[in-house]
Amino acid sequence: MKKALLVGVSLAAMGVAPAVAADLAARPYTKAPVLAPVYNWGGFYIGINGGGASSHNCWDLTNVAGTAIATTREGCHDATGGLVGGQIGYRWQAASWVFGLEAQGDWADLKGSNVSLAPALAGLGVNNTKIDAIGMFTGQIGYAWNNVLWYAKGGAAVTNNKYTGTFTGTGVVFDSASETRWGGAVGTGVEIGFAPGWSVAVEYDHLFMGSSNIAFPATAFANSRIDSIKQDVDMGTVRVNYTFGGPVVARY
Repeated sequence: MKKALLVGVSLAAMGVAPAVAADLAARPYTKAPVLAPVYNWGGFYIGINGGGASSHNCWDLTNVAGTAIATTREGCHDATGGLVGGQIGYRWQAASWVFGLEAQGDWADLKGSNVSLAPALAGLGVNNTKIDAIGMFTGQIGYAWNNVLWYAKGGAAVTNNKYTGTFTGTGVVFDSASETRWGGAVGTGVEIGFAPGWSVAVEYDHLFMGSSNIAFPATAFANSRIDSIKQDVDMGTVRVNYTFGGPVVARY
């Protein structure tokens, strides 16, 4: 009797087990996490740039033949032209924020002139400005949306200037002077990474170069003079950079 009971229980258990197993839900399938590529703006970079610029220059005569005179306005002109050069820098990235330091140098060919309004020159003289080099040393702060970076920059600027006085009509030079001038710079740009390590940017900069007293030595054609020349510069450039190191990191 006991043996029959045990056999019956065993058979019942064998019949229930498959049914229970069949009722168990299938083990869910978990997909592997997807890695989203994130552009990394950190690292050393080097690049080239080119574009155009306009420099506004206002001349005021303050001294003639060594004698100070009442400030006499000679007029203003814009020195315009092209520029080309390069930049080198380093950036750090913290989450979406990007910080950097950069040095930029450009050869320039900005020229402009106006007929002097000073009575002493009786409309016979033309004041000419030429800028042949521009440099900037700036810090940057920006915000990145993956491979798109918006940034602002600010720091020091330097221009190399040549000034000449010429006779109206003939263009003969009657005096000249030159200087290297330091000032400040602010700017902004948008940069886009288009390939591993490579990016292209469009940038605008304004240079506050202030006023400087420029001494023109006496020549066979003219007495010595001193002009207070105020200058600022607006620049627009297209830049191509290459960043050294891995430009892309993975993020879950």
